[in-house]
Amino acid sequence: MKRIDTEAHFFTPSYAQEMRERSAPPRTEVTADGVRLWDEPSLPDFEHLRSHRVEEALCEIGEARLALMDQAGIDVQVLSLSTPGCEQLEQENGSRVAATSNDELAAVIEKHPDRFVGLAALAPSVDQPDIAVDELVRTVNELGFRGAKVNSHIHDTYLDDDRYSPLWEAMSDLGVPLYLHPTIPHRSMAIPYMGLGFALLGPSLGFGAETALSATRMIAAGVFERFPNLKVILGHLGEGLPFWLYRLDFISTRRFMDIGHDHLEKLPSEYLRENFIFTTSGNFRSGPTQLVLDEFGFDHLMLASDYPYESMSDATGFVDSLDLNPDEARQLNSGTAEAVFGL
Repeated sequence: MKRIDTEAHFFTPSYAQEMRERSAPPRTEVTADGVRLWDEPSLPDFEHLRSHRVEEALCEIGEARLALMDQAGIDVQVLSLSTPGCEQLEQENGSRVAATSNDELAAVIEKHPDRFVGLAALAPSVDQPDIAVDELVRTVNELGFRGAKVNSHIHDTYLDDDRYSPLWEAMSDLGVPLYLHPTIPHRSMAIPYMGLGFALLGPSLGFGAETALSATRMIAAGVFERFPNLKVILGHLGEGLPFWLYRLDFISTRRFMDIGHDHLEKLPSEYLRENFIFTTSGNFRSGPTQLVLDEFGFDHLMLASDYPYESMSDATGFVDSLDLNPDEARQLNSGTAEAVFGL
């Protein structure tokens, strides 16, 4: 049975070097203990540590990664540039780094066209959003990429900002999805998390809360009213939003409240059903997975590992542990991904 891992991350050598040469966040510094990261420009003093093992795995997009894929039974990986990404860079640097990373990824895919699929790195700017549109069009039409990944905020703005509408229009016209990925929250949201380390601000809560907010803002701001064909992918079983369906609709369905989403044609939950796809990346629990399947169905969930932050074998082993019939297993392992990415 074919398996497509729809969230796996990488660094290119030039991207890793760029991060190491910077003096302002986002930047990295290699130490004996690991790689220190300053991801978020609005939190210039907040740092965390990434192991040398993870950094090396990010930079390895060749035979060693292919061997791990074979071991885990993964036929194809959808590759996206890992955080901190290009969004928080200054516009000129961000556009340059994104284009170079995309070209280097395209060269890897050319060597292994049956094993790797690319998502574009973009640097949408609050001042020059059209530059990201041009790069998206180039990567899809010239490099054969199947979508783009954008992290959950851009400087001090979220993705519902009208300045990014040209990018969503281009994605809709091209028929490619957006992978909306977590990053460390902006300072305005991060302050209550501070003082308890990276885990709270990052993977255990901050990442999911930030990304769920970003996605919900897109719904509430009417992004999918304007671009009904736009598809958004959320990892980690939907960043908690499938659990919140009833509450997301509460304001719209309780007319005794004097505020609501009356400007929307549909309930917030309906946009989640029509415009969003979820993945299993880094959330290998059967109960939450069953909730997503019960609420959205197998055509809304895709296998993903979140490699190298998670194990590919853990991802495929988890899916194998679910009580699925052959058709369901095929849909979860590859069928939905083939439809979403046009494979």
